[in-house]
Amino acid sequence: MDIRYSVNQRDFKRYTTQEIRDEFLITGLYQPDQVVAVYSHVDRMVTLGCMPVSEEVSIDKGIDIWHNFGTTYFLERRELGMFNIGGPGVVKADQTAYEMNYKDCLYVTQGTKELTFQSKDPSHPAKFYMVSAPAHRAYETTFIPIEKAAKRPVGAMETSNKRTINQFIHPDVLKTCQLSMGMTVLEPGSVWNTMPAHTHERRMEVYMYFELSEDNVVFHMMGEGQETRHIVMKNEEAVISPSWSIHSGAGTSNYTFIWAMGGENQAFDDMDNIAVPDLR
Repeated sequence: MDIRYSVNQRDFKRYTTQEIRDEFLITGLYQPDQVVAVYSHVDRMVTLGCMPVSEEVSIDKGIDIWHNFGTTYFLERRELGMFNIGGPGVVKADQTAYEMNYKDCLYVTQGTKELTFQSKDPSHPAKFYMVSAPAHRAYETTFIPIEKAAKRPVGAMETSNKRTINQFIHPDVLKTCQLSMGMTVLEPGSVWNTMPAHTHERRMEVYMYFELSEDNVVFHMMGEGQETRHIVMKNEEAVISPSWSIHSGAGTSNYTFIWAMGGENQAFDDMDNIAVPDLR
């Protein structure tokens, strides 16, 4: 498991392009029959990817649970949210099976001992994207298909940011300890997300961009509002955003991204907005 330690905003100002990528960018999430995991010391969030092909893959494959978490199983003191961004698949949570199609979501509660992943068609494997946060109590494992997501249209074509925010793991949908996740879909012709930009001091965030063709990228903006930097991101890559950083992006085409948040609260209006003219 890849371990990423916290970076402060003062040192970040001196980072090279490669140093920024090494600290915050997550690549190679979907390897055949493997679990890829990146542990961030920013709010102790774990970002994972699993692409089962020829076998049923367990969440703990390739992870030293005791060494990395000090527990006897992965979700002993954690909760987890996941999306399928590949072909049809099946997830088993303590022997309860959930069939997951493209863009479906599953919240898995703290205390779930067994979690496995399968693809229905090895020639078109499922791709499970996951984020896990520390949790203090169990709620209810819940399957949320894309059709039942709470949809919130925002933005406009005039500002190149017409998009739909799909809320899945969200206080208005279900109860969790701290994890929130959703999916934002940009309309053709729109390229900007989360603009005007903001930070939220009491929460961190992880973005995972997808539905990008091979010849398109997203310029993900980060850093303090008056000291911005960027990471050039390709399809199915993720980026860690600490609380002091803006998290916005502009693509060379439209795209979709999954956002995940964790921290002190789940109040979505608890943010510090930065006016566009004030960005530097």
